Amino acid sequence: MSRAVSGPEIERLIQLLAKLPGLGPRSARRAALHLVKKREQLLGPLADAMTTARERIVTCSTCGNIDTSDPCAICRDARRDDALIVVVADVSDLWALERSGAVSGRYHVLGGILSALDGIRPEHLTLDALVGRASDPAVKEVILALNATVDGQTTAHFITDLLAHLPVKVTRLAHGVPVGGELDYLDDGTLAAAIRQRTGF
Repeated sequence: MSRAVSGPEIERLIQLLAKLPGLGPRSARRAALHLVKKREQLLGPLADAMTTARERIVTCSTCGNIDTSDPCAICRDARRDDALIVVVADVSDLWALERSGAVSGRYHVLGGILSALDGIRPEHLTLDALVGRASDPAVKEVILALNATVDGQTTAHFITDLLAHLPVKVTRLAHGVPVGGELDYLDDGTLAAAIRQRTGF
């Protein structure tokens, strides 16, 4: 067991940072040291930003995004295409798609994916709200932007069945060879999906 090299306050900071995704104990210690060294430029403003976030951040009642207002900035954007709903499992997926700049429609965050092992059942997800939104006559297409895992595909099939009675087109993200990918380095499942979903050239 490693000994503490600083006071309990700094050790607490390290322990909290270590709980963040992508940070283990060593990287959390480096991050804490950097914050403490740059406390005027980083630590103070970070603490203020976190306090503001804790007080003002809400979940959008329309799509499930996280923002400081409800509805969120994306739902308030009049330039968005109301005919398209992109379904994602989590807010992180929504943010990733927004970074790509490829989506012009609206979003719907499920809050997870169906998983028998984790005990996540349909009632734990925002499926009723999705059906309600997809029932709007303005909606023409629902894109299922879910991970290409067994649970992700199970969720996609479940949603497809839920929406089958509606006059909306249900599509999913293409799976296969990534841009710049070399065939020799791809796994068998990716190659098989790429062959099955081949398109005209």
